[in-house]
Amino acid sequence: MTTSDVVSTGALLVMVVVALVLLIQYLKLQDIWQIIVDCKTATRWAKIWEMENKELRSALRAEKEHVDQLQRKLKLLQALIPTN
Repeated sequence: MTTSDVVSTGALLVMVVVALVLLIQYLKLQDIWQIIVDCKTATRWAKIWEMENKELRSALRAEKEHVDQLQRKLKLLQALIPTN
């Protein structure tokens, strides 16, 4: 082998190592990208559930107030009914 062949072979090996490192980095970045996408999806669902929970809590407060109002009316009506 001549010096030129050794240098060429060495350069080829270096290029193969660089290509492998790039491939490994690509695969890692692909995993990171998937994690980011999953987090965005989870965040979107969390916001949706938070809004639904707010609406449900508001509806529950309104129902409780309605029940309280009906109970007050019932007490008033019972007070009007004569007992024997």
